[in-house]
Amino acid sequence: MTTTALIEKGNDGTFGIFTPDIDHTIVGEGNTVEGAKADFENSVREMKLSYTENNHEIPDELKDVQFIYKYDIASMFDYYDWINVSRFAKKTGINPSLMRQYRMGNKYISEKQIGKIEETLHRLENELAAIKL
Repeated sequence: MTTTALIEKGNDGTFGIFTPDIDHTIVGEGNTVEGAKADFENSVREMKLSYTENNHEIPDELKDVQFIYKYDIASMFDYYDWINVSRFAKKTGINPSLMRQYRMGNKYISEKQIGKIEETLHRLENELAAIKL
């Protein structure tokens, strides 16, 4: 089963991951997205282990679960910290100062702006996939 794990930056600057589409509550927390992912994956292992240690069958939704991580803007820029925010903003057509505010989680981002960012990411994905060395 494949399901979504949402990654969000909290007001305290830490990152959290949760699963909105399954019945079992699985969370991960960390000072970085990488740390939150490690904690999240550990939570998944511990949950499965608790079933087997207690001689219970692992629920179907957890047996072969795989997660598609969905990021908020702050989490994406934390995890992919090699992306130059200002240059990416220019490629996207968003004011660099505004993009930095999105990155910090200080400013609400509209669906339209999210669409621009996703479109740019996919365009870059295609450009990078076409590189031959």
